[in-house]
Amino acid sequence: MSDIRAIKRALLSVSDKTGLIDFAQALSKRGVELISTGGTRKALAEAGLPVLDVTDLTGFPEMMDGRVKTLHPKVHGGLLAIRENPEHEAAMLAHGIEPIDLLVVNLYPFEATIAKGADWDEAIENIDIGGPAMIRAAAKNHHDVAVVVDIADYSMILSTMDAKAGALDLGLRQKLAQKAYARTAVYDATISNWLARALGEQAPEFRAVGGRLAEPMRYGENPHQTAGFYKTGDERPGVATARQIQGKQLSYNNVNDTDAAFELVGEFDPARTAAVAIVKHANPCGVAEGATLVEAYLRAQSCDPISAFGGIVALNRKLDVAAAAEIVKIFTEVIIAPDADEEAIALVAAKKNLRLLLTGGLPDPRSAGVGVRSVAGGLLFQSRDNAVVDDMTLKVVTRRAPTEQELADLKFAFRVAKHVKSNAIVYVKDGATVGIGAGQMSRVDSSRIAAWKAAEAAKAAGAAESWAKGSVVASDAFFPFADGLLAAAEAGATAIIQPGGSMRDDEVIKAADEAGLAMVMTGHRHFRH
Repeated sequence: MSDIRAIKRALLSVSDKTGLIDFAQALSKRGVELISTGGTRKALAEAGLPVLDVTDLTGFPEMMDGRVKTLHPKVHGGLLAIRENPEHEAAMLAHGIEPIDLLVVNLYPFEATIAKGADWDEAIENIDIGGPAMIRAAAKNHHDVAVVVDIADYSMILSTMDAKAGALDLGLRQKLAQKAYARTAVYDATISNWLARALGEQAPEFRAVGGRLAEPMRYGENPHQTAGFYKTGDERPGVATARQIQGKQLSYNNVNDTDAAFELVGEFDPARTAAVAIVKHANPCGVAEGATLVEAYLRAQSCDPISAFGGIVALNRKLDVAAAAEIVKIFTEVIIAPDADEEAIALVAAKKNLRLLLTGGLPDPRSAGVGVRSVAGGLLFQSRDNAVVDDMTLKVVTRRAPTEQELADLKFAFRVAKHVKSNAIVYVKDGATVGIGAGQMSRVDSSRIAAWKAAEAAKAAGAAESWAKGSVVASDAFFPFADGLLAAAEAGATAIIQPGGSMRDDEVIKAADEAGLAMVMTGHRHFRH
């Protein structure tokens, strides 16, 4: 049995009609008979193309508001019949079924429908039934039928037909089948996850994940690992939705780090303050507010100037030329911002490898969402950590309450700690980080590292004393013992913010009182592993 299959008959039924007329004209010129449905048939007919209406093929009209039109043996039999199989050939002959060699379908725009906030009824009506059924049928019978679900494949289909005398080879049909099944899987995953959210299902019995390749990558976290960047239908502003204005291809690590940086800077309201976050290896090495972006950037960089080299810079406002001029003074991997001035874009362009990403907006730290992580043999799902310190009831647990400035810095520090790998300790002074301890197995070690970082940064800047002196401290989780808190006090911190909840809270509070510290508890933990 030959692996080459001539394309003599094609069924086209598409929601997105981009490129449709040119593709159909090219098929028709190559002698392919066209069959179509509804709006697709109308578009082809208006373009002057000979096209058979699927209702004439089946003998049944479209019914039930178009819900039923292709669910018929003369369609599915034409797609599923195995060529050169005597029993299948006999069934086709007995029932007047003719083979369909090429199926071209793109689905009702369910993803776009829910992205615009459609109500329940509109979303349900945009769930395609006939399209996925035909796609799966054609993909199953890929030995005989080619299925196209992506407009980007139109030109490749035509060039292959030209190279193979109007036919397509088995290898190509197999690749198209794989893509087709992936497409319907992503489509169904979007629908099922939307239903789960709408129904308030926190942990549905079955959970699906799907995405479309945005960019194949040269390698993954390390050169020996393969990788690809896949986008879901989530329109949350960030690296996945951004326009890359310039710079070389993003790497796997760039995408991961840039996402971490932009999610962090999204915690700061641009209407209230300019904010900049500098991230390295998914951990912030400097975060600051300022009257301007350039002021915020310089203050963020001073927290850890060594780590800032080769980092990701995220801004919560439009990149201006003053900030751009400072950022490009050192090697930076990525700048990500909601927008940029033309002057800033032109200035950054001088650094040809520096990636500039513009997102059009900031992620909402309060919005719901789902995160997923793979483990051996399974997937871990959880809701996004959308707890925001401004919404929390802060409880003063020490004899001394924080001053107004201390309270503002405590909130700042807790925003940052939310985005630092656990165990996390963050020192802040006057709206800027001055020391960050991340990812240690012991919380006291994180506290000591953060204090050491603050002392080293101050020394490098020629300061007489550690920048931790007079700072406040945030901990992402409770202090199990007083030692971590005492390390912060020894470094010169004056106030602490932490979730509380330890069986030794009383001991920790007592130690804070004895050290003259103010301490508030949030009741919310921000583990980040």
